[in-house]
Amino acid sequence: MRLIAAHRLLIGTAIVFGLVFSIREVLDYRATGEVRALVIAAISLLVSGLLAYYLKNLKRFIG
Repeated sequence: MRLIAAHRLLIGTAIVFGLVFSIREVLDYRATGEVRALVIAAISLLVSGLLAYYLKNLKRFIG
């Protein structure tokens, strides 16, 4: 496996993990009402979105 393929796989896995984690935190917020969980969910969703943008435009970042 080429290095770039492994990189794409790891970034894709991180995106999926971030989305699942964000959903889990939203469910935790709904159950407990803690604002901390909602903030963590928003940050996780933001980071997942940035990683998705990076993955989509990887050729431009690598050069």
